[in-house]
Amino acid sequence: MVSCTSIKSSSIAKPIELGCLDGSKSAPINALRGPMIINVWGSWCGPCKEEIPIFRSFYDKLNGKLQLVGVDVEEASIQDGRDFVITHGITWPNLFDADGRSRAYFGMGVPVTWFITADGSVAYKKIGVIKNELELIALTSKFLGVKL
Repeated sequence: MVSCTSIKSSSIAKPIELGCLDGSKSAPINALRGPMIINVWGSWCGPCKEEIPIFRSFYDKLNGKLQLVGVDVEEASIQDGRDFVITHGITWPNLFDADGRSRAYFGMGVPVTWFITADGSVAYKKIGVIKNELELIALTSKFLGVKL
């Protein structure tokens, strides 16, 4: 499982801290800086499972051009999220929302994919499933200016 210590963030007055699925240091989600894609998911979510192969292939092509971070929400237990990451071959950092505090930032519902700029602003929010890798590449280029 990948550590969350590599996630870029800045200091803010009222951080919304989320732990990492691997147990490493927490990260303030409302202080994350990009270019970054944040994919909010749950192991119980069918459409989230459909997206994982797309994100896996996309992540393999990034070559450090941007960060990909997952946020696991609404799990019965942290172990469900950990098992999902291992079973589905997820190799990027994943935060864990144990008590729903990220709803203030992300809202409700999954999957949702956020495109975050270098200054931390939200360039785009894709609600619903990413249907294919070409869609993910096009959104990344359009909203973050990152070409793969």
